[in-house]
Amino acid sequence: MSVTITASDVNKLRTITGAGMMDCKKALTETNGDFEAAIDLLRKKGQKVAANRSDRDAKEGFVIAQTNGNRGVVVVLNCETDFVAKNEDFGKVATAMAEIALNQKPADLAALLALPYGNGMSVGEKVIEQVGVIGEKIELSRYEQLESPQVVAYNHPGNRLAVIVAFNKAVGETVAKDVAMQTAAMSPVAVDKADVDTTMLERELEIARETTRQEGKPEDMVEKIAQGKLNKFYKESTLLNQEFIKDAKLTVRQYIQGADKEATVSAFRRISLS
Repeated sequence: MSVTITASDVNKLRTITGAGMMDCKKALTETNGDFEAAIDLLRKKGQKVAANRSDRDAKEGFVIAQTNGNRGVVVVLNCETDFVAKNEDFGKVATAMAEIALNQKPADLAALLALPYGNGMSVGEKVIEQVGVIGEKIELSRYEQLESPQVVAYNHPGNRLAVIVAFNKAVGETVAKDVAMQTAAMSPVAVDKADVDTTMLERELEIARETTRQEGKPEDMVEKIAQGKLNKFYKESTLLNQEFIKDAKLTVRQYIQGADKEATVSAFRRISLS
């Protein structure tokens, strides 16, 4: 005996899953009004769509950073188009995933995907469901976390760029926000000179040596000049040594220590959609 599927039933399933009206009606019809089975059917549809779209590029998306004071996270939920990235519901899903990461403290991306999302789904299953709902390749691609005496989050308008910055001790709200905005705006590669990746350091030195030779400088001067160029790289590309954007007379280190001589940045994570 077939069950009558009402508009209220369809709307309820749509509210639960976010799927389209016709998809919800079809799922309820095929499962004879069984909501759990209908949800599973929609998930399976999502899995099929995900497989079919696995070769597509998901370069757009929503980047969101959150903090509770001494712990911060950044997650990236990718999609294919800017239209989807700017959709309010898509942003809410990404934000919910960031909240789960902040509260549950998963060790890595795989652990985050395995955590419960709600409505009987894991975070990973919610991603698959969204593929079916939206019809694009959806991917939770990045998850970064920091824990420290103080962690500040900054989300740039448009949610294509987000930052978390950890301090070794609590600093004032203004200082914390200024440093986070500096990190977002100036895209440092490391906190300080000693934190620069050795491969990157060697590459910068080699470039400096080669450009110095091309300038016709004597070979015995090449290394000295290259080191000078490396110091310029440190000033431009390491956070604590950058000029502070609100006062070029100060470095970021000097700005922080002007508020507290013992305070410094211990780490940061900056994620941007190119």
